[in-house]
Amino acid sequence: MRFKISKSAYVFYPLMMSAMLLLTCCADNKKQNATSKNENVAKSVKAQDVIPFFQHWNLILGDGSNIGKATDYEHKKFFYTANDNNENWVVFKSPNAGNTHGTSNNTRTELAQLKKWTPMTEATMNATLKVMNVATTGDARVAATYSVVVGQIHSADGHENEPLKIFYKKFPGHTKGSVFWNYEINTAGDDNSGRWDYSYPIWGYDFSVVGTDKNTYPPEPKDGIALGEEFSYNVEIKDGMMHLTFTSEGHETKTFTKNLIVSEYTKQSDTPEQVQNLFIPIGQDGVEREKAYAEEGLFFKLGCYNQTNGKAPKVNKVWCSGAETHGGDIAKQYADGNYAEVWFKSANIEISDNAISNAGYFTANDGLSKKVVYPSEVIPFMDKFKILMGDGTNVDNLINVEHKDFFYTVIDGTRRWVVYKTPNSGVTSKNSSNTRTELQEKREWTPEEGGKLTGTCKVMQVSTSGDPRVAASYSTVVGQIHSGEGHENEPLKIFYKKFPGHTKGSVFWNYEINTAGDDNSGRWDFSSAIWGHDMSVIGTSKTDFPAEPEDGIALGEEFSYEVNVYKGIMYLTFTSEGHETKTFTKNLIKSEYVDKSDLPAQVKKLFVPIGQDGTERSIAYSGELNYFKQGAYNQTNGKSPEKNMVWCAGAETYGGDIAKQYENGCYTEVWFREATVGPGTLPK
Repeated sequence: MRFKISKSAYVFYPLMMSAMLLLTCCADNKKQNATSKNENVAKSVKAQDVIPFFQHWNLILGDGSNIGKATDYEHKKFFYTANDNNENWVVFKSPNAGNTHGTSNNTRTELAQLKKWTPMTEATMNATLKVMNVATTGDARVAATYSVVVGQIHSADGHENEPLKIFYKKFPGHTKGSVFWNYEINTAGDDNSGRWDYSYPIWGYDFSVVGTDKNTYPPEPKDGIALGEEFSYNVEIKDGMMHLTFTSEGHETKTFTKNLIVSEYTKQSDTPEQVQNLFIPIGQDGVEREKAYAEEGLFFKLGCYNQTNGKAPKVNKVWCSGAETHGGDIAKQYADGNYAEVWFKSANIEISDNAISNAGYFTANDGLSKKVVYPSEVIPFMDKFKILMGDGTNVDNLINVEHKDFFYTVIDGTRRWVVYKTPNSGVTSKNSSNTRTELQEKREWTPEEGGKLTGTCKVMQVSTSGDPRVAASYSTVVGQIHSGEGHENEPLKIFYKKFPGHTKGSVFWNYEINTAGDDNSGRWDFSSAIWGHDMSVIGTSKTDFPAEPEDGIALGEEFSYEVNVYKGIMYLTFTSEGHETKTFTKNLIKSEYVDKSDLPAQVKKLFVPIGQDGTERSIAYSGELNYFKQGAYNQTNGKSPEKNMVWCAGAETYGGDIAKQYENGCYTEVWFREATVGPGTLPK
């Protein structure tokens, strides 16, 4: 079919198009004006215009600062207002990494109430909000990953635990996330490291539902809440009871009640199955005081408490997410989704007239994350030791001493540890090929006089490069007895060793003979397995590793040792939760290796082929002055295996550049939370 266009149409058509263009421009101008108007509304509206209660709170920002009351305040990175569909909202935003508040691993832009109250008074908090973003990176096996806390009750006293945390969590690729709330026990006793959370699902899953590996997620929850979807909570405290109500359009209203003054978790047998599966494997197995939070001041918190952080999951498999942090660069984190953002449309609190000032909480926690806590404050025996660090630095007085690259303290989510860290190549002692950040006892003693050293540690890193045919590769020594006389040999070295690609490593101890005669070149070690293999289990080629030990110890898994030398006999005890306790006895003043025929088969396999086939003096270490050592004595070095197939690991050292070694896993790192030193004692 053909259409015929008249002459009048040629006149009308341009006029019609001009009119349409004019109408379109007007529409666009109106749209732009409307958008501009909304932006101007958001810019002109202050937080207290949306939620008029900021006189009741201090505001903590994602850089760790306490700015006080947020009246007439905004911060373009963390706290401001926005307009959505002609509704005004208060925005709380916080990156995966920044400066934190108190002892937390996590950043927050969060309100903290200025008054505290007991569970027996009346207190109420309610809010309507929507979560706009959670971190898009992290380890799916870590329960806290991809989540944010949007409301809390926090204790201001005692352990400062949290009887309520309201979470939102969404796995990458999912449309819907979960809302759940956690109750944290108020741990009995002075040690709070055993604390744990019990989680209640509201919509979707509870806290304990995690991925099967780093990037494998559980199915999307059917009844979950999407990003940008509104929900509300109401928290009411009355007569020692916490009453919770959660509502969201299109979802079932959920209610809960929890007693805050009488505990249901006072015995180990009370521990819920969820906790047994999630927290017990990482050593958080505490019980709660009978009166729970009855005798403590509590206060509300509200906002965006980002639960995703950049700490390695091997530090804590519940709380340390291993997420992208761009070295703490906030702009880069915001640019690629590594932050949490929560918008509040309304919120309110009501508190009793009996509430009192919460100033003590802020005094204790403001700036705490920036405060230096020295190793001598965590393990108070530092006055009895000096240290050699991985760059050759010697320090004799360790009171209030730290070194950010080698010797410092950290918090793993539950307790503080002393960190000993050293590269594959640096500066070391005159008689060693290996770097160390290691304590050396100032006192010296003979085996007859005796001494005792204890330590509870976890190895966080061993070198990822080396030659698997070399027995010392991928290992570190975490405790020693060293002779200060004669050949200066070592009657005890406690090792941890893990091959690349393995989850579990081995713990073993070595006895080095005190070689007979003046020539010490024939000395050798005999190695005893504790958990996993002994030192002699090696690879068959440069790219081949032995089988992973079934009863081994993983990186980040705690173990303890006691070295008790009493009247010339060394008594060793090794313990680790979930592993068999192992004990050993070794005579340090009478040798069992005085003839060639006494050489063990293990030594013939490992040391004799490299010419180390000596015998020991009959009195072993009798009468020689010894001392204890503890820390991280890296056994992996860059020396060529052709020089020595037992001790020269052929590892990567980047020409001795310590920063590059740290960046590429060519170092060892050991954490200690407890240690003691003193005289030997009669063994039980």
